[in-house]
Amino acid sequence: MNYSNFIVKVLKKPKQRFLKKNILLTELHVQFPSTRKKNKNNLNKMDLLIWGNLGEDIIKYYKINDYILIEGFISLHKRKINNNQEIKVSVSKIYPLNKNNLQINVK
Repeated sequence: MNYSNFIVKVLKKPKQRFLKKNILLTELHVQFPSTRKKNKNNLNKMDLLIWGNLGEDIIKYYKINDYILIEGFISLHKRKINNNQEIKVSVSKIYPLNKNNLQINVK
C-alpha cells in the first residue's frame, strides 16, 4: 500500500478550484526539509491534493514557510509537456508542527 507520512514545508500559497459536482480541490506545493544548502533538482518538491473541508483548513491556518506533518496516498502523474513524472499526495490528515521543535540531524 502507498499510504505514507511526511514532514514538509509549505512553499506557495494554496490554490483552490471546484471540480464536477462542486467538489472542492485544494493544491499545495511543498518540499521536504533539507540539510543541503543548494539542491538544484526538484526531487524534494511535490504537490499535495487536499479534498473538501480539509482544504478550507489549509487556507485558514497555514501560510508559506510553515512545517506540517501529512498523511496520505502517493501517486505519480506524467506531465504533458516533457513526459516527466511528478509526485502528488492525496492528503487525508494534516498536523501542524512548530519549526522550533523540528530538528534535522546532520552526520
